[in-house]
Amino acid sequence: MILLKSLLYKSHYRVAAAFFGLLLLISPLLASCGAPAPLQMATIDLGIPQVALNSPVVGPLPDNTQLRVGITFKVSQSVLDKFDRQKIQPGHKSNLEKFANQIGIDDATYQKIKDFFNLKGIGLQLSKLHTHLTITAKAKTFGTVLQTHFVIHRYNNRTFYAPATPPKLPKFLVDSIDAITGLDNYGAPPQPGHLYQPFKQMEPRYPSHPTQDCNADSRSLLPKEVAHAYGYDQLWNHGWHGENMTVNLVEIDGFDQNDIQNYFDCINFQGKLNVADIDGSPTRALGESTLDIEMVAGLARSVNIVDYETDGNANGDIWTQVNDELQQVINDNTNNASAGSVVSISLGAAENQMDSSDRVAIEKSIQILTQVEHMTVFVASGDCGAFTDRMFRSLSVSFPASDPWSTAVGGTVLSIDNSQSRAGEVAWSNDSNPSSCKNRWGTGGGLSQVYRRPDWQNAYGVNNRFSNGARQVPDISATAFALAIYFDGQWGTVGGTSAAAPIWAAGQSLVNQGLIKQIGKYAYSPRMFYLAADKNNGRRPYYDVTRGNNLYYPATPGWDYPTGLGTPNLAEFYMVVCQNIM
Repeated sequence: MILLKSLLYKSHYRVAAAFFGLLLLISPLLASCGAPAPLQMATIDLGIPQVALNSPVVGPLPDNTQLRVGITFKVSQSVLDKFDRQKIQPGHKSNLEKFANQIGIDDATYQKIKDFFNLKGIGLQLSKLHTHLTITAKAKTFGTVLQTHFVIHRYNNRTFYAPATPPKLPKFLVDSIDAITGLDNYGAPPQPGHLYQPFKQMEPRYPSHPTQDCNADSRSLLPKEVAHAYGYDQLWNHGWHGENMTVNLVEIDGFDQNDIQNYFDCINFQGKLNVADIDGSPTRALGESTLDIEMVAGLARSVNIVDYETDGNANGDIWTQVNDELQQVINDNTNNASAGSVVSISLGAAENQMDSSDRVAIEKSIQILTQVEHMTVFVASGDCGAFTDRMFRSLSVSFPASDPWSTAVGGTVLSIDNSQSRAGEVAWSNDSNPSSCKNRWGTGGGLSQVYRRPDWQNAYGVNNRFSNGARQVPDISATAFALAIYFDGQWGTVGGTSAAAPIWAAGQSLVNQGLIKQIGKYAYSPRMFYLAADKNNGRRPYYDVTRGNNLYYPATPGWDYPTGLGTPNLAEFYMVVCQNIM
């Protein structure tokens, strides 16, 4: 009996041991098939200076405030370089969407992101190349998901909102992010750069028109005069007016259709103008969009213009909206890359007035436009001379002009003779009121405080007594003074590098059209302009501006801080690119 009990005890012990052993063996499997392990979370650095975060809190951000947040994902530089080298014949579909999982995040990662943000009231939109994600929700919802809440700070005589504590996201997501924007509006909003002066009619400049006002003033420069001075009309004579080319404009204001139509009728514009409202329509027409459209149309009268516009007076992070515009340009051209399109941006802010997240997001979008979609992105260098932060004697440059993927465009004052030929040029500047810039101090230029000088920025004059290894602005320039514009129902003159950028964009569209017709390919990126200076083979692709200054840096022979490599000698520039670069 005792032996039987002992055997039964040992038998039960073996069964129990086997059961618990089996349980230990299958526990990990049960865990993997059942409830998931808790997500590992990590905090996000939004790039706001600590001194700003330590500023007084004046209240909460209302819970029902609608926020639009942008996530810029990391992209391998080797992948970008691969697409930079990939040449697609113009006119053929590029079909970049099929490479989206290689360029940006893959589908599995996006599914994990959707699972995390699976909460009522949250909207997600992934870009076609999987490099950017837009998330929309109310502040309270974002606070719940990101384990924080939003407050309003007062700093430097203005207010901004930001998370009260560092927001948290899953570590797998944080590790894949280059920048996140829209959770704050700390950065200084972008400033358009132009100076408009209306005037009364003195002398008709255009032929009479039965229904339109074509009486531009004799004191202003007309498109045909700019075209003749810079050699654009020599490309016109080849039949190149921008047919089948596109100039994409990035704007933070709107325009009056009656103003634009009046100008189009006067110059006999044959192209198309399409408008894309991004994140809502602009509430006002301040003249910037009008200027850019008219500058491009006047110099490339058969080009397609796409005006991407957003409301620069909104209460959120305007830079997030600008990046949304750039992302829309990218999306719209995923199947039309390598078509010779260009981008023109006539806005900016001092580098030191931006948070790093906004800056990195814009930088990455411009890099993708350049390396993946093969566009040249022209950016106005600013209108406060060497002092973009609008504090006289405080050296600073404008972003995104300082971005090494941008082609920064400075400004000059162009003089023409009686035959409408170029008589001379001087760097644009005005020191009559050092207490207030108001876009009057002149062409922006100087040394970046953020970016190192790229290897391609190498030409006579680049190495100078001011050089310190930083990115130098601008790259090129064009006239930025006394240009004819029709705005607010009347003719006037406009100045600023905001005019110079679209002047170059129009010129590049003519050059690209000619290259595609003649040799079936074209060049792009800021590197091209320095190659043209280096490999000119005795030709003169730029007019070297050697007089004037931008209130600190002088214009000198070769590259300089007010005017870069110089202004366009477009027919010669075309020949240099065609014969010596392609």
